Amino acid sequence: MQLINNLTNQFSLVEEHVQHTYESVFASGAAAIVIYKDEIVLEKYWGTQSTRTNSRNIQADTQFHVASVRKSYIGFAVAYAVHHGYIASIDDEVTKYIANLEEEIFRGTTIRHLLTHTHGLTEQDGKIVREFLSGESWAYRQINIKLLAELVKITTGQTVADLLTEQVFQPLQLNETGWYTEIGPKIAEVISETGQPKKVATSSAEGDQINMFISARNLSYWGYLHLKLGFIDGEQVIPKEIIQLSTSLISPSTIDKNLPQHGFLWFVKELLAKQTEIGEMVPCGSYQILGFTGVAVLVIPDRDIVAVRMVNSYGSPENHDFLADIRSFGDSVMKSLKE
Repeated sequence: MQLINNLTNQFSLVEEHVQHTYESVFASGAAAIVIYKDEIVLEKYWGTQSTRTNSRNIQADTQFHVASVRKSYIGFAVAYAVHHGYIASIDDEVTKYIANLEEEIFRGTTIRHLLTHTHGLTEQDGKIVREFLSGESWAYRQINIKLLAELVKITTGQTVADLLTEQVFQPLQLNETGWYTEIGPKIAEVISETGQPKKVATSSAEGDQINMFISARNLSYWGYLHLKLGFIDGEQVIPKEIIQLSTSLISPSTIDKNLPQHGFLWFVKELLAKQTEIGEMVPCGSYQILGFTGVAVLVIPDRDIVAVRMVNSYGSPENHDFLADIRSFGDSVMKSLKE
């Protein structure tokens, strides 16, 4: 998967935004990439992979911990399962596919609810409990992600990691994307509020946990794959229906229209919801996903553009408005297009 470099000053506002974010949070390094009209027009790296002495500089092959950005990959795996008939409908109840779930707790909870954070479930003391009835509200929890990864494994016979590797990473040679249980030499460590690296490695490489690391270029290519509806280098690598399914609005019509709106875990901009992570200037039809570490990928089909920012921060300082910052990222892209 090759794109031409045509670096310009047009996207200096995006560069300035990412640098400001990097300097405002707990981080040792950052990166920014913009792909516009099939060319890489911004590619910038800052800092080092860790605060440890003699740490490696952030560079093109540095892999960042992407936190919740991984959910777009899980969403893809679910869309793949739907497209190929492993899952009959996203309006099927979860209990149709996953056995041994407590019927009283899960009654009425569908795959659509899991994909859009409208399921109303959470975990307390190791038990699944209900916060609100499915489809009545929105809450960002992790229980749905565990269930969706399990759903993919049960229905397709493959783990999320194996499915993505076979269907996407190997065909497109995205060799700097994966789930790791150990920190290698090209990994950017996550920096905590103390300024020290934070341990994030987990015991699973199946794609069901948070240990996903991706280079800035590979993440921008992931966005570009979606922008182009799976048609890359003159070939339909991924059925376009999978991409369309993943990024179309599927949030239940029963929720408040000001709550965040979703495709298959992507945040999508179709309704002008107040509680959105997408910038006000970004047009409808766009979609984005971000992680707690400050990583984000924004796709704006209407402008033929993908923008990625990478930061290796564990959370944000108290005086840093995380959502306002990520909205300004999208707006900086749009302002660059107008200049």
